[in-house]
Amino acid sequence: MRNPHMKSRPGRAAVLVAALTLAAGLTACGQAADSNTAPDQGGGARGAVKIGLLLPDTYTARWENFDRPLIENRIEELCPDCTVEYANAQGNVSTQQRQMESMITQGVDVLILDAVDPQALENSVRNAAEVNLPVVAYDRLAEGPIAAYVSFDGAEVGRLQGEGLLEAMGDKADGGQIVMMNGDPSDPNSAWFEEGARSVLEGRVKIGKSYDTVGWRSENAHVNMAGAIAALGADNIDGVYSANDALAFGIISALKANYISPLPPVTGQDAELAAVQRIVEGEQTMTVYKPFKPQAEAAAAIAVALGRGEPVDTVAEDEIDNMTAEEIPAVLLTPIAVTVDNIVDTLVKDGMYTIDQICTPKYASACERAGLTT
Repeated sequence: MRNPHMKSRPGRAAVLVAALTLAAGLTACGQAADSNTAPDQGGGARGAVKIGLLLPDTYTARWENFDRPLIENRIEELCPDCTVEYANAQGNVSTQQRQMESMITQGVDVLILDAVDPQALENSVRNAAEVNLPVVAYDRLAEGPIAAYVSFDGAEVGRLQGEGLLEAMGDKADGGQIVMMNGDPSDPNSAWFEEGARSVLEGRVKIGKSYDTVGWRSENAHVNMAGAIAALGADNIDGVYSANDALAFGIISALKANYISPLPPVTGQDAELAAVQRIVEGEQTMTVYKPFKPQAEAAAAIAVALGRGEPVDTVAEDEIDNMTAEEIPAVLLTPIAVTVDNIVDTLVKDGMYTIDQICTPKYASACERAGLTT
């Protein structure tokens, strides 16, 4: 699959500032039309805007814990009369296709879609376009004629992971052997992450085994890692590239099940609370923090603007291509590498977690060693 191609527009501004600027310019969503006037189908409703929100699963903690409430809250702030229709696909492509078609039938004015399988949802995106229903691709670049895209620079995520792994490998960073545990091949972000990581790792280390992990499921990562240990030998794995934190959990459980100690460095992504606790304990090397608030707020601002027929270029100041369209308005945010040394200055400072949430009794001694508590 071709990786997405980003193009920055001149004068790129901070996304959050742009979102606030757009919010100030938006009229109250129910005031522009007579209350007895029915809304148009898609992209320019004259009454209150109805926004569909489609998320991919519940086994990735961020969707329900962060993205959904942040998006819904921001939509309410920008447009008190707007409503949100929500559905979660539970990792099932067919379920998400039915959910999307149902929302099209219901007459929502705009869709925020985090696709389980971006290619499989292409026909549904086209069906939405046929009735002038704009689709905002969220976090994953959906195929088809999408109206906008909001995510993080995936290649930079991979580069941060690769750099973090090499740093943790120390003198084994040149000539050591690693395992690559990539994400779901149906998710275009996976290829983007892998490309960024390989740009750092290739030429420095030997990639002994590389796997795609179907469904981003930790149990599949566990099985793959057990296979890598059997093939390469327990003493011949100097580091593991893990595309996200859920996979890191499966990797680490497989390493422990094979009595590998000390554990080799293992990367991650998403800054899940359990992953942060593993980092404090020394089981996971790093994670990549993608501040969910500006991502969610940008998606909410774009969705409200599209639903009202407003321009989105004050928020979406980048452009990106997918397999079927070019120059799609986009917001591409910058990810942040997190290790035990900067948890306080990143995750805690941003209010994502408190020290008490991280340093539960189980991790009290590890937190003290890490300097998080006294």
